[in-house]
Amino acid sequence: MRCFFVYNPVSGRGKIAKKLDYIVRKLGEKYDTVDVYATQKTGDMERAAREAADKYDAIIFSGGDGSFNEVVQGIGSAEFPPELGYIPSGTVNDIAHTLGIPKSIRGAVKTVLTGDNVLVDCMKINDRHAMYVVAAGAFTSASYTTPQTEKKRVGRLAYGIEGIKKNLKFQVFKVKIKCGEKCEETESVFVIVMNGRYVAGTHLNKKGSIADGKLELAVIRQQKDPNVFKKIRALLALAHLFIFGYRVPEKQITRFTGAEFEIEADESVVWNFDGEKGVSGSVKICVLPKKINMIVPKGTKNI
Repeated sequence: MRCFFVYNPVSGRGKIAKKLDYIVRKLGEKYDTVDVYATQKTGDMERAAREAADKYDAIIFSGGDGSFNEVVQGIGSAEFPPELGYIPSGTVNDIAHTLGIPKSIRGAVKTVLTGDNVLVDCMKINDRHAMYVVAAGAFTSASYTTPQTEKKRVGRLAYGIEGIKKNLKFQVFKVKIKCGEKCEETESVFVIVMNGRYVAGTHLNKKGSIADGKLELAVIRQQKDPNVFKKIRALLALAHLFIFGYRVPEKQITRFTGAEFEIEADESVVWNFDGEKGVSGSVKICVLPKKINMIVPKGTKNI
């Protein structure tokens, strides 16, 4: 079997580069060929994964949630994608938490060598892909505008600092959401579509699954030109969502569950895909059931 190992040398304060010999040696216990590539810039991992998709039996990769997104973008259009193994090295590692993959290098490598293959879902957004979250509105730009130097210095706290700096004044935007026969048209400050359980390091969607053919959506409603009290109310609704989770009712939050959503929005609305800047404006989001062949810890159930 042929394996392609691609990693982000900047992610995780460079710890993967320091353990590269160990990782390659261990991968050689399972795969006959192990080719290695270190990314150099944003988009490199997507390109490398796309080129490797029909040449290798496995793509093993390391980085944060953004790196995971790039790999999914790269193989999303492949008819028969190779198996994926993940060695998390990012700041938050939401997808690793959802899949039960250890954050330690040794634990993640062991998962690649001895784990089970499971087919999990991903999302298609217009002609792009995402693995676990698509969101727009308050605080969603922080994950891709936070400087890498700050993430290295203070870890996930850097996202909070960046979010406060950029979101002291919430943007209110109009959305029209269709899911089957259900339709909601409202002003909003935050929309999120989830495939899996963890978002921004929190157990936001506790009973969610990354392999059930369904997505969960939450929209925080807000009036146009809100006064200070309504802004505080929206902030409390957002805090309620992340503290208590998607399934705990909140008057200002409308929830949907389904396999496909159509969301009409102005071009000023920018969508976040797995922590990376995505497209702007209206989107059609659907689940691609069992699209990703993922290596997870042996005996993992209920993902």
